[in-house]
Amino acid sequence: RDVQSVVAESPGRVVFRFVPGAARDMPLIVAGLPILSQAYYQGRAFDQTTLEPPLGSGPYRVAAVDQGRSLTYARVTDWWGQDLPVNRGRYNFDRIRFDFFRDRDVAFEAFKAGGYDFREEFTSKTWATGYNTPAIRSGLIKRETLPDASPSGTQAFFINTRRPQLADVRVRHALGYAFDFEWTNENLFYGLYQRTTSMFENSDLRHRGAPSAAELDLLEPFRAELPAAVFAGEFAPPVSDGSGTIREQLRAARTLLEAAGYRVVGGKLLDPTGAQLEVEFLIDIPSFERIIAPIARNLERLGIAASIRIVDSAQYANRLQTYDYDIVTQRFSLDPTPGIGLRNIWGSAAAEQQGGANLAGVRNPVVDALIERLGIAQSREELKATVSALDRVLLWNFYSVPQWYKPSHFIAYRDVFGRPDVKPAYDLGFLDTWWVDAAKAAAAGKLPSAGP
Repeated sequence: RDVQSVVAESPGRVVFRFVPGAARDMPLIVAGLPILSQAYYQGRAFDQTTLEPPLGSGPYRVAAVDQGRSLTYARVTDWWGQDLPVNRGRYNFDRIRFDFFRDRDVAFEAFKAGGYDFREEFTSKTWATGYNTPAIRSGLIKRETLPDASPSGTQAFFINTRRPQLADVRVRHALGYAFDFEWTNENLFYGLYQRTTSMFENSDLRHRGAPSAAELDLLEPFRAELPAAVFAGEFAPPVSDGSGTIREQLRAARTLLEAAGYRVVGGKLLDPTGAQLEVEFLIDIPSFERIIAPIARNLERLGIAASIRIVDSAQYANRLQTYDYDIVTQRFSLDPTPGIGLRNIWGSAAAEQQGGANLAGVRNPVVDALIERLGIAQSREELKATVSALDRVLLWNFYSVPQWYKPSHFIAYRDVFGRPDVKPAYDLGFLDTWWVDAAKAAAAGKLPSAGP
């Protein structure tokens, strides 16, 4: 809606004109749009799925599709952009194959058996205990932890405020007390993670301490519409001693639930109509059950009927698209310079758009106003103040229960690759700048057999 017109002035020049007052990041947004072939889609339905590879303009083309199993790319030998300075040293693999697995454990076993060559590990238990193998000990497979300076964004349990029982902020606040991160990190994650306390974690944009003067200028016009805590200080989730006993946290949760009109009768937490409070965690990764089960037990101690529903990936995607869930886990990796794209995650207009990213169903005029301010920020300092204020509003409305993050990449790979000495600060660098080292490949006995 911020683009007024698009004109192809010549074969190599396209001009976008924006409406007056358009967001300052609109040039970045339109420049990042994929280039699609108009001729290709004449006679082809754009909104229908297909296994026919579309015409693209990038350094690789789709070479083979094994539906549900693998996708193979081949390098375009006469790619138009290969001699541009920005692309020197990039896109070095002739063929790349992605293998797909329905289960993380099966995928890991395939890696250990030599089925593919590169793996980024996202399961702390596997990273801590699963790599003591002969291939690791012999050096055939390398295991490394690489620093990651990119904004972590947020990973959280997103609470669906479209559900009547979860519309009350006090209920959502209470749910957060049932998550014992310290015990979980020590006993399930081997101490590998840190607690997320911001929607813009691991970046200079996250809020800190009490609101600054610039933040107060943004927040004061909405004081009557905001929780008082927004103006008081830094958001901090509850912290336990790690023993697994969280009586104080559950007591605080009980106080909030009683203030919301709930009462415990016969061990069940009932609303004024006599209905028990129920919540369901929807997941499609079975390994997450061990993480959620302790939370569900804590909720049951409060008298809440808590359950875990495991579904396949297709059903999970469908239920997310139609917002048919109580609580789901999701991670949003946000840009170092966020802008009006945040409308899609937290904007009111996106709350009812099927297939959207506003998982919590946030419909908050203050959030909308701050997102729009991002688009017209005139300096980095103004942007930081606006993002920090937005961070506070989102956190203190308890649309989610923050989970965890790590400012690093856990990677394992067959020792046949070369890579630049300096890793990109905001990216892993694999595929984009790595290459096959012929000497290492010869020492390993063969060239890589598969892709990441």
